[in-house]
Amino acid sequence: MKFFANYEFLQPMYLWFLLIIPAVLGWKYFAAKKDKATVVYPGTAEFFSDTKSVRARFSFIPALLRYLALAAIIIAIARPVSYTSGENINTEGIDIVLVLDISGSMLAEDFKPNRLDAAKKLTKEFVLERQTDRIGLVIFSRDAFTQCPLTVDYKVLTDQLHAVKSGMIEDGTAIGNAITNGINRLKDSDAKSKVLILLTDGVNNAGEVDPITATEIAKTFGVRIYTIGVGTVGEAPYPFNTPFGKQYQMVPVQIDDAMLTKIATQTGGKYFRATGNNKLESVYREIDKLERSIIEVTSYRNKSEHFYPFAIASLILVLFEFLLGRTYFRRLA
Repeated sequence: MKFFANYEFLQPMYLWFLLIIPAVLGWKYFAAKKDKATVVYPGTAEFFSDTKSVRARFSFIPALLRYLALAAIIIAIARPVSYTSGENINTEGIDIVLVLDISGSMLAEDFKPNRLDAAKKLTKEFVLERQTDRIGLVIFSRDAFTQCPLTVDYKVLTDQLHAVKSGMIEDGTAIGNAITNGINRLKDSDAKSKVLILLTDGVNNAGEVDPITATEIAKTFGVRIYTIGVGTVGEAPYPFNTPFGKQYQMVPVQIDDAMLTKIATQTGGKYFRATGNNKLESVYREIDKLERSIIEVTSYRNKSEHFYPFAIASLILVLFEFLLGRTYFRRLA
């Protein structure tokens, strides 16, 4: 028999004895009404007054304590217990660093509203689909820096992602530097799987580290790299600010597919080419499936007995009733 969400009685039949208490109270009430006595004390006028003393007003307290003690011991005998349940989660453990290109070309509008905003939106959705992985964020253009270190606080990570915008770093595309920065976040990781997801729309044209050299470093530390090239085939509309307002010009889309493919395959990853919002979304979904944590869930249910709290409460109530009945509420014979 349950009395709260995680509580129940193991011997509920004893709870029927609780009905004795209202039965006795009812019997006493009707008996008192039937046989009401009037005691006259000659020469003591205050006893004829309608005003009762404090002691008389609260004279019911010893009896109340006695009935509460009886209720507590009945509940104790019924053996109340509570249950705690939960899950132990054992995960394979994946550390992921997202490496995002924020160069000026990411403002091209072959994606809606543009490449960078589309990438940020789908990256956020990817993050929120994860459960137990540590994820970090590196951004790059002419250089690279860590926007958010590895964390399981996805709210902090997505807030940092939201703050990313083009122009935070001098323009350029330093893919080698970006990979190296991501590796620095992962090299000391004790996770069983270390993953770097690189998203770019250009060709390496800056930085001190060659992308292939960075790839060799990734292999040394066991980092698997997934590369994503974003951009339509041919030309894409790019916004330019002019004295007459925003103007658009079609610019050639240049993505080094061969190099990005080599980076991915040499580290055990995969290269994806995304030519639009829907394609980029499917790329993230595929990576999500490829890098899904293996989670083993063990359920448990623990039982806790609550006999003693009720038994002790009954003993304390009886003790108070005994003391009050023989001191403050003592009756004269």
